[in-house]
Amino acid sequence: MAAEKAWWIFALLSAFFAALTTIFSKIGVENINSNLATAIRTVVILAIAWGIVWANGQAQGLLTISPKTMLFLVLSGVATGLSWLCYFRALQLGNASLVAPVDKSGLTLVLLLSVVFLGEPLTLQVVVGTALVLAGTLVLVL
Repeated sequence: MAAEKAWWIFALLSAFFAALTTIFSKIGVENINSNLATAIRTVVILAIAWGIVWANGQAQGLLTISPKTMLFLVLSGVATGLSWLCYFRALQLGNASLVAPVDKSGLTLVLLLSVVFLGEPLTLQVVVGTALVLAGTLVLVL
């Protein structure tokens, strides 16, 4: 498979694992504080990610990261952590079948922010597709 198409496989795998995450998380937060549940999940993710880095001999790259790259990775980590804390609390309070679509409606924000900050193209296809995702989310929630 050509490298330019590899993103598609990883995106589908991401969607699959995100679906499993929602189901496992909903069951997992049933009888535990959602912040504690997030902390446990984070430790598991940390162990897996660093295990992969070490197993592939990629740890030396840590010393070559630019300050700008490090800043944005740290900001991404902060945003991820806050997202997870909110997501787990939402799962504790609501139905997974409603929480997940609302969470994924962040796609509309990604569209807007990628155009403004990354200079990505705003095509009719992207606008229509995003509008349909948002419409579908509203149908599920309302």
